[in-house]
Amino acid sequence: MAIRIGRRQFISALGSAAVAWPLAARAQQPALPVIGFLNADSPKSYAHQLSAFLKGLSEAGYVDGHNVTIEYRWAEGRNDRLSAMAADLVHSQVAVIAATTTAAPLAAKAATTTIPTVFETGGDPVELGLVPNLNHPGGNITGVTQTNQEITPKRLQFLHELVPSASIMALLVNPASHYQAETQSRGALSAAHTLGLELHVLNASTDSDFDAVFTNLTQLRAGGLVIASDPFFIGRSEQLAALTLRRAVPTIFETREFAAAGGLMSYGADIGEAYRLAGNYTGRILKGDKPADLPVQLATKVEFYINLKTAKALAITFPLTLLGRADEVIE
Repeated sequence: MAIRIGRRQFISALGSAAVAWPLAARAQQPALPVIGFLNADSPKSYAHQLSAFLKGLSEAGYVDGHNVTIEYRWAEGRNDRLSAMAADLVHSQVAVIAATTTAAPLAAKAATTTIPTVFETGGDPVELGLVPNLNHPGGNITGVTQTNQEITPKRLQFLHELVPSASIMALLVNPASHYQAETQSRGALSAAHTLGLELHVLNASTDSDFDAVFTNLTQLRAGGLVIASDPFFIGRSEQLAALTLRRAVPTIFETREFAAAGGLMSYGADIGEAYRLAGNYTGRILKGDKPADLPVQLATKVEFYINLKTAKALAITFPLTLLGRADEVIE
């Protein structure tokens, strides 16, 4: 028996189908790929680096919230939290892990051998055990290094050039970052021996340690301080700059923020460039590239900043040999 449908009923049914179809189609659309972003410090301290990472990611065609989602895990200076955070990202089955700062990729590598991982580190990736070979990393991990531990001896050299009469210097490291503290101490002690300097290694892993550090500097009669590269110190660039200026200690660190906030000198790798490269690699892996086929990149650009206002306050005159090498002189 044929069933006759009136014109009004037909139009109503057609309209309902038109509404239901796009809703169903949207429901069937695949979820956006997820990047797990792991960092040892805080978003406030690493705002510039994160912006550079997102720029590199966009250069590969991905924008957070548009065609990719980023799940952030910040350890807030607590390296002991990284293992659990990495395990959480693995449990969430993210498409790729971007592990930035040296301690983070070590935690990510321990957590998974299958999820593609992009690291950003200031250490030697081979020495750290992240990859067996820079050109052919193999496995599920590759990334970018700035090898900042090689820069620490250069910081000591710059400080020696600035205050050549000082025979005693100090190096500040974070003992919670075992690898970075050990490698940078070793390099700085070797450089001190070459320069004929007595170098004392001081430790700080919490904010409350800083007062003791500067008390020790006075007792040691140190003529200058080198601050080693470490996320904990990077996150406290302004605080350290204020302390070194208030205690009148000639100091050199890594970031421009340190010099801009009143620190005497900063010399270090362009971390923003390293993060941009890491972001680009992350996007390429989302597109289908294999970490094993992507050689580890080296961010080779270094930056040197001098604060002449601070030098004047400390009654220090910069030699032309140092001024001529500065990327920027802050007055």
